[in-house]
Amino acid sequence: MLQVVKSRMLQAMHKGLSRQTHAEANVRMLPTYICSTPDGTEKGDFLVVELCQSHVRTLWVTLSGDGNHSPQVTHKIFDMQQDIVQGNGEALFDFIAQCVHQFLAGISSSQQRIPLGFVFPFSCRQTQLDKAELISWSKGFSCTDVEGKDVVQLLQAAINKQELYHVDVVALMNDTVGTMMTCSMGETPCEVALIVGTGTNSCFMAEARLVEMAEGTSGRMCVNTEWGCFGDDGTLSDILTPYDQSVDQESSNPGEKRFEKLVGSLYLGEIIRHVLIALATEKALFHGSNITVLRSKDVLKTQQVLEIISAEGGTAEARRTLEALGLQPSERDCCRVQQVCRAVVSRAATLCAAGLAAILSHMCQSRELERLVVNVGVDGELYRDHARFREILQNVTGLLAPNCVATLLPAVDGTGQGAAIVTAVALRLAAQRREVDCLLAPLRLSRADLERVQALMRQEMELGLGCETNANASVRMLPTYVRHTPNGTERGEFLALDLGGTNFRVLVVRVAQDGIHMASKVYVIPTTIMQGTGEALFDHIMECIMDFQLKEDLMEQTLPLGFTFSFPCQQLGLDKAVLLTWTKGFSASGCVGEDVVQLLREAAQRKQHSGLKVVAVVNDTVGTMMSCGYDDPKCEIGLIVGTGTNACYMEEMQNVGTVEGEQGRMCINMEWGAFGDNGCLDHIFTSFDRLVDEKTINVGKQRFEKLISGMYLGEIVRHILLALVEKQLLFSSKPCPKLQTKDIFQTKFLSSIEMDALPLQQVQSTLQDLELEASFEDSMLVKEVCQTVSTRAAQLCAAGLAAVVEKMRENRGLDQLAVSVGVDGTLYKMHPHFSRRLQQMLQDLAPNCTVTFLDSKDGSGKGAALVAAVACRGSEP
Repeated sequence: MLQVVKSRMLQAMHKGLSRQTHAEANVRMLPTYICSTPDGTEKGDFLVVELCQSHVRTLWVTLSGDGNHSPQVTHKIFDMQQDIVQGNGEALFDFIAQCVHQFLAGISSSQQRIPLGFVFPFSCRQTQLDKAELISWSKGFSCTDVEGKDVVQLLQAAINKQELYHVDVVALMNDTVGTMMTCSMGETPCEVALIVGTGTNSCFMAEARLVEMAEGTSGRMCVNTEWGCFGDDGTLSDILTPYDQSVDQESSNPGEKRFEKLVGSLYLGEIIRHVLIALATEKALFHGSNITVLRSKDVLKTQQVLEIISAEGGTAEARRTLEALGLQPSERDCCRVQQVCRAVVSRAATLCAAGLAAILSHMCQSRELERLVVNVGVDGELYRDHARFREILQNVTGLLAPNCVATLLPAVDGTGQGAAIVTAVALRLAAQRREVDCLLAPLRLSRADLERVQALMRQEMELGLGCETNANASVRMLPTYVRHTPNGTERGEFLALDLGGTNFRVLVVRVAQDGIHMASKVYVIPTTIMQGTGEALFDHIMECIMDFQLKEDLMEQTLPLGFTFSFPCQQLGLDKAVLLTWTKGFSASGCVGEDVVQLLREAAQRKQHSGLKVVAVVNDTVGTMMSCGYDDPKCEIGLIVGTGTNACYMEEMQNVGTVEGEQGRMCINMEWGAFGDNGCLDHIFTSFDRLVDEKTINVGKQRFEKLISGMYLGEIVRHILLALVEKQLLFSSKPCPKLQTKDIFQTKFLSSIEMDALPLQQVQSTLQDLELEASFEDSMLVKEVCQTVSTRAAQLCAAGLAAVVEKMRENRGLDQLAVSVGVDGTLYKMHPHFSRRLQQMLQDLAPNCTVTFLDSKDGSGKGAALVAAVACRGSEP
């Protein structure tokens, strides 16, 4: 049955966490906005105010910052009159503020800012650490004009009336949260707390992504379960006894707090009283005694119950208690009463264990752990004063959650010291947040920043298109001599070559009415050929082509060929491209300054192969546009965002000053990776960008690419992490020698770390692979850095693309442009958020353009063949 109770508690917790079902949930799972446990460095003086049932307690807590094992505490209690508890709300908070004023008068005369933590043990709807609306009073309180109002604001206003303007209410919490924080002052953090006293409650550090009632949070957040109401919807009806029903009916809130009435010490004596009445009625107890006294409510106190079930002298204590009530118990009566007391208290312990096991199992599952090891802070008289209760709680929890190892820690003044710790942690995190925000601020671009980048890109595009200004433009705007995109009428067989690295691909592409069909083969280019003579390189390429044609039975055919040649070229015609420089480890002699198509044709002549008809040479960006253009005629832009970045688009011929002719359009290869090489983007370059640039093989070149592409983002993150370590904001300020290694933080780590569904344990694991011992908070900060860097990259890419689509719209004299973009590249395709951020920002920056993004499939192969197909279509009579 306990497994069933655990399962039902889990269901109730999930209901409380979900936005859709929260309103009807009995286990409320209230967000506390406490997102971190103490790390022992908290330091300073803190004021705590605790509102209790009949008094106000004020504390002055001094933390030394050395682990805070022995905080210095001064406190004072102010008795509270009943008319305040049931009077006007303003009078209540004025009384609390007067207590603070009197307490401080005897403690400190300093006017320096004093942070205050407020322990308010009532059900609240909390929306920030220092903002909480009272849902309803309980425990005999009924002050008017408070429910539905922010109690922090009410207290702060009352304190200000006392002219204590240097006292700031920083945090509000309940006693359960305070217990967890007090027990976190050791080396291992405490992430669960349990109160088992007059009432019962629990809290734990939940994955923030699952706390749907708290928006805009990440990492973890302490959730106040309010589990005392578990079962108010009838889910515990099958375990309720007639005695429980009687206790409930006699309570001040029948039908409510059903779990608490099974567990809390306020009710255990009453349950036992009703059991004794039933046994006496059945003549199983107190034979011959008048049991009228047992019909009086609260005659049996929980403290008496605990003394009766103690191992030593229990039966004697039972006799004393019963005789004090006027009963005449026999020895057997005393033994039976002791058995009843033990059964009721044991049931309370096992039910608590079922609830705790549900919390531990939820934590283990949500963190995707095989085994959870966690500390649980516990407070309340039942746990403190009864060793058997502690033993049952520990053992049964272990049985119900076998994959969880929970160490139960007794709390010391959870409401007082715990509140001070919560306040101290809040201040520490606020100070760290200011430093982190200051460090990351230059990478967080405003709308105005991005609009300026967009305007500068447009300006550089115009310079690149101009005949007289092209030489000085950072965006080269190279003509590709591709004049048309596919229109769907292309038909036939085409060869495609793809040369961009150590592997070389040959493809045959068949364009038919039912679609495109491809066959291909990859050939290796040995290093000796890559670095030998140009003649040997192109002979090898030709041999690969002939081998492929032979295998595909194409030797007797002369097929139009599209050549993807992914090296820097100056294109002089659709089938004429002069190699400017080798990259990617190639250094074949006799090629730079030569037309690569002519070099291929000469190799064909040497091999006496007449079946070669090169009709187009393209780069991968143009191939990407053409590949997507076959399926969508509106695709007139190509975008690569991978290891590098580039874009191309269809420009009006009348605007292309570097090529003769006025009619129609031509695809322009922007080579936008070099945008900013002339210094126009210096205002957005950060110190981290400059550190990355200084260590590249092309310092000062490809500046835009170094802000966006996958080759560099990991390095930017690495330099930011080093700065955070230096400022003692990360990895406990410990030296991180592995982090000093260039390229150790690869861009693929950004993609994995930023996955929404990835628990932070997995982030920790990724960092551990880099020999970085990261705490939970460290992992959150690393994730934030990754998000900042990748978000800037996506937004800058959007600003560049906005310049392109707006120019196309204006070129065509349209109020609204509808255009598609073919996209390729690992960063765009593999990063979990890059594409969404890019598209959102593009929509903001170019609201008059409706842009559809298409994933390219094999732009360098299929795209090259389609360039050839379109060229052949255009040459047909």
